[in-house]
Amino acid sequence: MTKSIVTTQNREPDLDEIIARYPDIPPLIITKIDVQRRGVHYTERALQIMDDAKHQRRSAALFGARDGKVTPVPESLVFRDGTTVLTDPTPVEGNPYHVDVIDGLLVITDQGKVIEEVEYWPVPDYFTKQTSAGTPMKFVVTARPQRLEISPSSYCHFWNNDKGCKYCDIVNYFKQEKSELGVPAKLNFTDITETIGEALKQPGRFSTICMTAGSDTRGAEPFDNEVDYYVNLLQAIGKNFTTRKFPSQLISTALTEKQLRRLYEETGLMSYTSDIEVLNEKLFNWICPGKAEWIGYKEWQQRLIRAVDIFGRGNVNTGIVGGVELAQPHGFGSEDEALQRTLEEAEYLASYGVSTVLMVWVVRPKSFFSDQKNASLDYYVRLARGLQGLRLKYDLSMDFDDYRRCGNHADSDLLRLV
Repeated sequence: MTKSIVTTQNREPDLDEIIARYPDIPPLIITKIDVQRRGVHYTERALQIMDDAKHQRRSAALFGARDGKVTPVPESLVFRDGTTVLTDPTPVEGNPYHVDVIDGLLVITDQGKVIEEVEYWPVPDYFTKQTSAGTPMKFVVTARPQRLEISPSSYCHFWNNDKGCKYCDIVNYFKQEKSELGVPAKLNFTDITETIGEALKQPGRFSTICMTAGSDTRGAEPFDNEVDYYVNLLQAIGKNFTTRKFPSQLISTALTEKQLRRLYEETGLMSYTSDIEVLNEKLFNWICPGKAEWIGYKEWQQRLIRAVDIFGRGNVNTGIVGGVELAQPHGFGSEDEALQRTLEEAEYLASYGVSTVLMVWVVRPKSFFSDQKNASLDYYVRLARGLQGLRLKYDLSMDFDDYRRCGNHADSDLLRLV
């Protein structure tokens, strides 16, 4: 295992040093990780070339930005190779990359040095339209460059007794977004059917549909209400398709086998994700107390494994908030230990057909962990490489959550090399 880089000045190595250290990882993927890790600041020049007829502004989102604001800045960036970058506005004092215009080109810079040419996300055709009920379609279904995204409810019931995940700001941000943007608290199924239908009229733009929301503990059995809602949502989407199944991903709570079979059999759903967030039982109990209270770490793992029997190998995964395992005071004491322990747990899941994908931890000002610091670039590159290595070892494809469909996971971006 490669050791962390430590210099005599006890500083983190910069982007160029990391790119040189890992020649097997494409430089643009490493750059993407660091842009996600540090965030971006848009200069006035960059904002002036924003064109609403061409570019997508930040719209309704599930989580807040690092500057704690709801501002109409560009949604995000695309690199020259088509790599999607998900990042958000960050205060200058947080040492973000700058998005600027240099010699007529939109670029990201660091301390005045041009790092890479970028583009803003293209705006979908349907964003300017409304449903028959008068709801702006951009509030019903949001979009990544190649994915339609539905967040039907931004309320998570784990927060009812203050046991929401400590890195998360979903409930606090929802209150702010609802107030400042007028985003509907819960989506209307007719609005969803109409918006998806309108979005699919744009030739070649979208390859899949993803749904995710906060957990809902209510029902005859825990989370039955959540399942009911997703069944109705998926059936509303399915009205736009003539096939029984359609390209789709659900990111939800870890559900029982009975609940999962209902989702698979009654809807067009093709793939399933349930984010365990951190691959260590002790840290899971501390960081995700609501998930621990209602389901528990080992049962979460087993529900993921049982989902493979329903959706098939290559169609089930879990996400981790990479770096949160180093949060203090209870996190791992070193990046080397964190990497080893995380990959051991990820391999256990991979051996049963469950992939693990990495989200770079964004420290959000409205979360419990607002005063923490995320991991080094070196750590994230090693983690991404390790997770992709497990997919290769256990022959796990993951077409539903790769660089074309999602764009949030540097490790699944590496699937393009296979």
